[in-house]
Amino acid sequence: MDRNYASSLEQADYLINTLGLAAHPEGGYFKETYCSKVVAGKDALPEGFTGDRSLLTAIYFLLKGNDFSAFHRLKSDELWHFYLGSPLTIWIIRPGGELETIKLGNRLENDEVCQTTIPAGYWFGAKPDDGNSYSLVGCTVTPGFHFDDFELARRDKLVGEYPSHEDVIRMLTRD
Repeated sequence: MDRNYASSLEQADYLINTLGLAAHPEGGYFKETYCSKVVAGKDALPEGFTGDRSLLTAIYFLLKGNDFSAFHRLKSDELWHFYLGSPLTIWIIRPGGELETIKLGNRLENDEVCQTTIPAGYWFGAKPDDGNSYSLVGCTVTPGFHFDDFELARRDKLVGEYPSHEDVIRMLTRD
Protein backbone atom coordinates (compact mmCIF):
# COMPACT_ATOMS: atom_id res chain seq x y z
CA MET A 1 0.00 0.00 0.00
CA ASP A 2 1.20 3.50 -0.84
CA ARG A 3 2.17 5.10 2.52
CA ASN A 4 0.57 8.40 1.42
CA TYR A 5 -2.79 6.66 1.57
CA ALA A 6 -2.12 4.47 4.64
CA SER A 7 -5.35 4.52 6.59
CA SER A 8 -5.12 2.36 9.67
CA LEU A 9 -5.52 3.63 13.19
CA GLU A 10 -2.46 1.51 14.04
CA GLN A 11 -0.45 3.70 11.67
CA ALA A 12 -1.77 6.75 13.56
CA ASP A 13 -0.56 5.32 16.88
CA TYR A 14 2.82 4.56 15.29
CA LEU A 15 3.12 8.17 14.08
CA ILE A 16 2.03 9.62 17.46
CA ASN A 17 4.73 7.58 19.22
CA THR A 18 7.47 7.93 16.61
CA LEU A 19 7.03 11.68 16.14
CA GLY A 20 6.56 12.28 19.88
CA LEU A 21 3.18 13.97 19.50
CA ALA A 22 1.21 15.19 22.55
CA ALA A 23 -2.51 15.97 23.00
CA HIS A 24 -3.58 19.43 21.77
CA PRO A 25 -6.34 21.48 23.49
CA GLU A 26 -8.30 21.84 20.22
CA GLY A 27 -8.20 18.04 19.68
CA GLY A 28 -5.68 15.81 17.98
CA TYR A 29 -1.95 15.56 18.64
CA PHE A 30 0.93 17.91 17.90
CA LYS A 31 4.62 18.63 18.25
CA GLU A 32 6.40 21.88 17.53
CA THR A 33 9.08 21.23 14.92
CA TYR A 34 10.37 24.77 14.39
CA CYS A 35 10.38 28.10 16.22
CA SER A 36 12.19 30.99 14.56
CA LYS A 37 14.88 32.59 16.66
CA VAL A 38 14.06 35.88 14.92
CA VAL A 39 11.53 37.75 17.04
CA ALA A 40 9.20 40.61 16.18
CA GLY A 41 8.65 43.09 18.99
CA LYS A 42 5.10 43.80 20.15
CA ASP A 43 5.32 47.30 18.64
CA ALA A 44 6.01 45.77 15.18
CA LEU A 45 2.98 43.46 15.31
CA PRO A 46 -0.65 44.20 14.46
CA GLU A 47 -2.92 45.42 17.26
CA GLY A 48 -4.04 42.73 19.70
CA PHE A 49 -0.77 40.88 20.25
CA THR A 50 0.20 40.88 23.94
CA GLY A 51 3.95 40.56 23.51
CA ASP A 52 6.86 39.72 21.26
CA ARG A 53 6.45 36.78 18.84
CA SER A 54 8.75 34.53 16.85
CA LEU A 55 8.39 35.30 13.18
CA LEU A 56 7.31 31.72 12.39
CA THR A 57 6.50 28.43 14.09
CA ALA A 58 5.70 25.01 12.64
CA ILE A 59 4.13 21.84 14.05
CA TYR A 60 3.14 18.34 13.10
CA PHE A 61 -0.59 17.91 13.73
CA LEU A 62 -2.45 14.59 13.64
CA LEU A 63 -6.18 13.93 13.85
CA LYS A 64 -7.06 10.29 14.51
CA GLY A 65 -10.32 8.54 13.64
CA ASN A 66 -13.37 10.61 14.50
CA ASP A 67 -11.37 13.21 16.45
CA PHE A 68 -11.57 16.77 15.22
CA SER A 69 -9.87 20.10 15.48
CA ALA A 70 -12.47 22.18 17.32
CA PHE A 71 -13.44 25.59 15.99
CA HIS A 72 -10.82 28.10 17.01
CA ARG A 73 -9.17 31.22 15.69
CA LEU A 74 -5.73 32.76 15.86
CA LYS A 75 -4.37 36.29 15.66
CA SER A 76 -1.93 34.99 13.04
CA ASP A 77 -2.24 33.43 9.59
CA GLU A 78 -1.94 29.63 9.58
CA LEU A 79 -0.85 27.47 6.65
CA TRP A 80 -1.87 23.79 6.62
CA HIS A 81 0.20 21.26 4.64
CA PHE A 82 -0.99 17.70 3.93
CA TYR A 83 1.43 14.83 4.66
CA LEU A 84 -0.15 11.38 5.18
CA GLY A 85 -3.37 9.45 5.71
CA SER A 86 -6.91 10.41 4.91
CA PRO A 87 -7.76 13.72 3.31
CA LEU A 88 -9.46 16.05 5.75
CA THR A 89 -12.03 18.78 5.49
CA ILE A 90 -11.40 22.21 6.97
CA TRP A 91 -14.48 24.35 7.69
CA ILE A 92 -13.84 28.10 7.80
CA ILE A 93 -16.27 30.79 8.93
CA ARG A 94 -15.24 34.10 7.42
CA PRO A 95 -15.79 37.30 9.43
CA GLY A 96 -18.83 38.13 7.26
CA GLY A 97 -20.40 34.75 8.15
CA GLU A 98 -19.76 32.82 4.92
CA LEU A 99 -18.90 29.15 5.43
CA GLU A 100 -16.13 27.72 3.27
CA THR A 101 -14.92 24.12 3.09
CA ILE A 102 -11.50 23.04 1.88
CA LYS A 103 -10.43 19.46 1.18
CA LEU A 104 -6.80 19.04 2.24
CA GLY A 105 -5.14 16.02 0.67
CA ASN A 106 -2.90 14.89 -2.16
CA ARG A 107 -5.48 13.60 -4.63
CA LEU A 108 -5.59 16.62 -6.87
CA GLU A 109 -7.98 14.84 -9.25
CA ASN A 110 -10.53 14.90 -6.38
CA ASP A 111 -10.26 18.69 -5.96
CA GLU A 112 -8.05 18.30 -2.90
CA VAL A 113 -5.28 20.80 -2.22
CA CYS A 114 -1.93 19.98 -0.63
CA GLN A 115 -1.72 23.31 1.16
CA THR A 116 -4.10 26.07 2.26
CA THR A 117 -4.02 29.22 4.37
CA ILE A 118 -6.48 30.29 7.06
CA PRO A 119 -6.25 34.05 7.55
CA ALA A 120 -5.90 35.57 11.02
CA GLY A 121 -9.22 36.05 12.82
CA TYR A 122 -11.19 33.39 10.89
CA TRP A 123 -12.94 30.62 12.86
CA PHE A 124 -11.94 27.16 11.62
CA GLY A 125 -12.03 23.49 12.50
CA ALA A 126 -11.16 20.25 10.73
CA LYS A 127 -11.91 16.54 10.66
CA PRO A 128 -10.50 13.53 8.75
CA ASP A 129 -12.78 12.44 5.92
CA ASP A 130 -12.37 8.78 6.93
CA GLY A 131 -13.30 8.05 10.56
CA ASN A 132 -11.30 4.79 10.41
CA SER A 133 -8.12 6.61 9.47
CA TYR A 134 -6.01 9.59 10.46
CA SER A 135 -4.71 12.79 8.87
CA LEU A 136 -1.15 13.97 9.43
CA VAL A 137 -0.58 17.58 8.46
CA GLY A 138 1.84 20.38 9.15
CA CYS A 139 0.75 23.78 10.43
CA THR A 140 2.90 26.87 9.96
CA VAL A 141 1.95 30.06 11.81
CA THR A 142 3.19 33.60 11.20
CA PRO A 143 3.71 35.58 13.38
CA GLY A 144 4.62 32.50 15.40
CA PHE A 145 2.06 30.61 17.48
CA HIS A 146 1.54 31.55 21.12
CA PHE A 147 -1.34 30.28 23.26
CA ASP A 148 -2.19 33.91 24.17
CA ASP A 149 -3.24 34.32 20.52
CA PHE A 150 -5.46 31.18 20.45
CA GLU A 151 -9.21 31.30 21.10
CA LEU A 152 -11.26 28.10 21.34
CA ALA A 153 -14.88 28.67 20.30
CA ARG A 154 -17.75 28.35 22.75
CA ARG A 155 -20.58 26.49 21.02
CA ASP A 156 -23.47 28.66 22.27
CA LYS A 157 -21.68 31.90 21.38
CA LEU A 158 -20.67 30.74 17.89
CA VAL A 159 -24.17 29.38 17.13
CA GLY A 160 -25.59 32.71 18.31
CA GLU A 161 -23.33 34.58 15.89
CA TYR A 162 -23.79 32.16 12.97
CA PRO A 163 -27.11 30.30 13.42
CA SER A 164 -27.19 29.15 9.78
CA HIS A 165 -24.04 27.07 10.48
CA GLU A 166 -25.36 25.39 13.65
CA ASP A 167 -24.91 21.81 12.37
CA VAL A 168 -21.23 22.21 11.54
CA ILE A 169 -20.60 24.26 14.71
CA ARG A 170 -22.12 21.47 16.83
CA MET A 171 -20.01 18.89 14.99
CA LEU A 172 -16.78 20.84 15.62
CA THR A 173 -17.20 22.11 19.20
CA ARG A 174 -17.02 20.25 22.52
CA ASP A 175 -19.27 22.31 24.78
